[in-house]
Amino acid sequence: MTEIFQKIRETKIFQKRNIRFAIAALLYILVVIWIGNFLFLIGLAVIYDLYISRKVNWTFWKRRDGKNSSLIEWIDALIFAVIAVTLINIFLFQNYRIPTPSMEKSLLVGDHLFVSKIAYGPRMPNTPVAFPFTQHTLPFTKSRSWSNIIQWPYKRLAGLGKVKNNDPVVFNFPAGDTVCIEDQSTSYYEIVRRKALELQQNDYFTGRKAKPLSYFMPLARDEVWKRYEIIYRPVDRRDNYVKRCVGLPGDTVLIKSGILYINGKIVPDNNTQQTTYIIETNGTTINPKALERLNITKADQVMNSSTTYMFYLTRPNAEAISKFANVVKVYPYFDVPGVYAPLIFPYNPVLRWNHDNFGPLWIPSKGSTVSIDTSNLGLYERIIDVYEANDLRVEGSTIYINNKPETTYTFRMDYYWMMGDNRHNSADSRFWGFVPEDHIVGKPKFIWLSINKEGKGLSKIRLKRMFMKVK
Repeated sequence: MTEIFQKIRETKIFQKRNIRFAIAALLYILVVIWIGNFLFLIGLAVIYDLYISRKVNWTFWKRRDGKNSSLIEWIDALIFAVIAVTLINIFLFQNYRIPTPSMEKSLLVGDHLFVSKIAYGPRMPNTPVAFPFTQHTLPFTKSRSWSNIIQWPYKRLAGLGKVKNNDPVVFNFPAGDTVCIEDQSTSYYEIVRRKALELQQNDYFTGRKAKPLSYFMPLARDEVWKRYEIIYRPVDRRDNYVKRCVGLPGDTVLIKSGILYINGKIVPDNNTQQTTYIIETNGTTINPKALERLNITKADQVMNSSTTYMFYLTRPNAEAISKFANVVKVYPYFDVPGVYAPLIFPYNPVLRWNHDNFGPLWIPSKGSTVSIDTSNLGLYERIIDVYEANDLRVEGSTIYINNKPETTYTFRMDYYWMMGDNRHNSADSRFWGFVPEDHIVGKPKFIWLSINKEGKGLSKIRLKRMFMKVK
């Protein structure tokens, strides 16, 4: 009788194993189909062994039979948690904290965002071998957190939708491929360009014959390489940025006196979008408490004197300040049309573009073909050479792509135009150009935590912003 009960018991256990194996195998097969790489079906052998054959002890750090110590149980739970959260971060969602005021007042510094990966489809990682929960740098050694042993090409899995105009989007910083370790907050290319401008100005003040900025770029590059430690980062290891997508592939973007046009139509301001305003008073100061009530922080204050202030403001806040008893005049400040800004993409003095007067510029789309020559190559040079990994060189007036003279180019990816809502305090596409589709990370859905670094005690937590939908 005992033997019969033992056989029944073993049969039930085996049936449970079969059911668990079937569920795990089905889920795994569905994931493999989603990924689209059927080599991963080899993993079914591991799942079979885990649930049925049990030949290999895959959790070698603990005993299969018998009781494990509390330490081993904690280690086992930790390993499971790390693997689970890593997979969730890759395929489903991740946290992103707003570090700069480039999206104020839509998103505030200290907002923690729930970023959906499946909104646009998750990417397979380019560098899958990496230390968990780090973007590019180990927390203590300050060395890189990933290995180049395995490098996968760009592949995006099916998602719930596509990027739309006006979407807030998290993406990898396109100009973050080359980084100065000692100054990671500034783009390497901006550091070089600023250095070239400095050399050009120094040369001008010595009374020498004026030379174009292109003359000083190689000199600046050499000096930067001598001064800084320079490293390269693959796409998925570049810093994450969040901006608003204002231009889709095939759109034409134009900015006139701070007004944004897409395909010839004005893009209306939203109530949380900021720009620079000049405020003139009757000689008395503005009450700081009045500014606090409007949620105007120290970061919004560009300049103030006894009679004149310069703030980054939303239109509603500008209208509210204009009604203060001691305020005489409030008006927006924009760059003068035709005045060249050397740090604005594509860094061409002939175009004379600046922050508030830019374009028209067409945004490349996958499969589209454009004519190229030395007059417009600057618009697409980085796309051809860096983002789409071609060998590009120019000899005289001839453009060579992969050692062949070319007068046209067909794009292999879609591109996007991203801008911060804080128009005059945002390093965005106006500074470094297009955002390639392989840099898109996900879509922020809601704010799950918001910390105000200027607050004290419990007031540091912005309770009203918690679980607020990102618009």
